[in-house]
Amino acid sequence: MRKTFTLALAVALAALLGACSNGGPEASPTSTNSDLAGIVEPADSAGTFPLSKERATLKVLAVQVPYVQDYETNDFTKYFEELTNVHVDWSFAPPQEAQEKLNLALTSGDLPDVIVGFGVSTSQQMVYGQQGIFLKLNDLIDTYGVETKRLFEKYPEVRQAITAPDGSIYSLSGIDRNPHTLAPQKMWIYEPWLKKLNLEMPTTTDEFENVLKAFKTMDPNGNSKNDEIPMSGGVQDMMTNVDSFLMNSFVLNKLTSNKLLLDENGKIDASFIADGYKEGLAYLHRLYAEGLIDSEAFTQNNSQLVAQVENGEPTVGVVSSQALAQFTDASKDRWKDFVAVPPLKGPSGLQQTPYHYYNNAGGNFLITSSAKDPELAFRWGDALFNDEISRRANIGSEGVGWKKPEEGAVGLNGGPATWVRLIGFGTLQNNSWMQSVPYHFSKEMFEGLAADEISVPRKLYEATVNYYEPYKSSKEQEVPPIFFNEAQAAELTMLQKTIMDYVKESMTRFIFGNLSLDKDWDTYISTLDGMNLKRYLEIYNEAYTAQYKK
Repeated sequence: MRKTFTLALAVALAALLGACSNGGPEASPTSTNSDLAGIVEPADSAGTFPLSKERATLKVLAVQVPYVQDYETNDFTKYFEELTNVHVDWSFAPPQEAQEKLNLALTSGDLPDVIVGFGVSTSQQMVYGQQGIFLKLNDLIDTYGVETKRLFEKYPEVRQAITAPDGSIYSLSGIDRNPHTLAPQKMWIYEPWLKKLNLEMPTTTDEFENVLKAFKTMDPNGNSKNDEIPMSGGVQDMMTNVDSFLMNSFVLNKLTSNKLLLDENGKIDASFIADGYKEGLAYLHRLYAEGLIDSEAFTQNNSQLVAQVENGEPTVGVVSSQALAQFTDASKDRWKDFVAVPPLKGPSGLQQTPYHYYNNAGGNFLITSSAKDPELAFRWGDALFNDEISRRANIGSEGVGWKKPEEGAVGLNGGPATWVRLIGFGTLQNNSWMQSVPYHFSKEMFEGLAADEISVPRKLYEATVNYYEPYKSSKEQEVPPIFFNEAQAAELTMLQKTIMDYVKESMTRFIFGNLSLDKDWDTYISTLDGMNLKRYLEIYNEAYTAQYKK
């Protein structure tokens, strides 16, 4: 999860690769920053600094991170401008208006040099790339991609995932290899209630149901009131949906790929029509009918969920969530008492967690046709993959954003610590860009973080490596990022919304009992057939074959 920082390397790609112009401020940097010693070399060669002998300016459109106080006066802005001799002319989209502002820029023709942080879809990359609005990056990577090629060598699956079927690369990717983000569909249980009732951590779906019943009936918070909520959740973040974790005991429930998976024949199929999905719905319906799942879990947002969990004495026993911050207040203490529930073994023996082999692939750095100097822009972005520069871009400068650990400090993986974070993600600051642009979070960097035994990063890391990685789904089941051509994208857009809205609505109705799995399942399947689910899957398989099975 982005919250866990790490190599801001990829920040590089996305953020700044903008096309520059030779206009802009006339004055060159006047001060000499000692931080640049050993980095600056003669200009005009790949991997050297400054990037331009004359002052240059890039127009960059970005999604604004609310934790950066002022991009113009930001410490990293000043540092990187002095290093590269390139000034950034920023324009921003608020997160909630990002897609709208992106669409407006693309259709109006009022383009920046560079677009970063939007996660531009593969369909838009194909459409606007073939129109020449997004530039192909292949030659720039081959000629100037010193750091980019290093990352491609380390992560060959990323290069494959961002390459269109015709071989074109239109965007660069954030790369996140923090173990916690690769297994995001977790579940958390309030441990003091287990101890109060002398209950063991559940290992099967039946044991889990019995634990929820005990939470409901045995007054684990000890206030002599029937106010316990055995399990809750929310709808703002899909990881807090009630099916996010539990459905995986019956069928692979990959939320980030629209519940699609690769079957045993290497074909893309939908989990939401499988027999296991029906069995999982029956289980969730039973929990709901017994009063073990709160009805608010199907309507409330993250703020309401946090308020429910934090309100007064403890009343919530279980929540599905990627991170503790989605349902608790990290500035208080209750999060410390929630512990991870390992994947539960289902009736058929299935015990698994969805694993993300392709994480943050593509769509986060694009150079447009308005760029006057794409080479300079690309070299600027490539520089951000440099380990030293990228750490400073996303985590901050040494002594402000991070510091070296004391001798003997231990990292998350039990080895020697290599750094200590000083500014937590989500803190308003003016020292770094805090992941405003594509980033590289390496496993090695993350594991070198020095963290107290009682800390959110340690809890997330240990839960992942101890409880979830041993049960990770196979790469052969993973649906990778896929490029769709314009015709496929247009057809898919119409089909996908209709189908996925119906699947979501039907899931809720089956869980509530408004629809009967005995009487209405066949109608559910036939309705999906009528919505042309077959064609929907055909489009996915056609595009997947074109990109990955050449």
